[in-house]
Amino acid sequence: MTDEFSDDERPPTDPPTITCSQCQQTWTVEYELEELHAGNSALEQFAMDHQRHTGHFPDEVTPFVVDCTQCPATEQYLTRRPAERFAETHARHTGHTVELSGNEKQTTISASDVR
Repeated sequence: MTDEFSDDERPPTDPPTITCSQCQQTWTVEYELEELHAGNSALEQFAMDHQRHTGHFPDEVTPFVVDCTQCPATEQYLTRRPAERFAETHARHTGHTVELSGNEKQTTISASDVR
């Protein structure tokens, strides 16, 4: 079976770009796509790496924040489901109340909610 296009005939693809006003820079996610093979998670991978290295997320990236009300456990996720999973697991194992915020919505999870 042969491709419809030879390598030279493939339509050009421009990798998505990400900007950060705090760093005053714009990047493409070409490295995440080609070297890390992140695929559909390339933007998320870049945003998480950027936060780890700079302490902040790029523009237009708002994480879900899980914050324990009784201990210093705080985690950030870019999608809701892993944030909920961490909050529920932390509440179940410690008995602590955890607040989950993101997308302008806040949820409180207590140990009695997940037992």
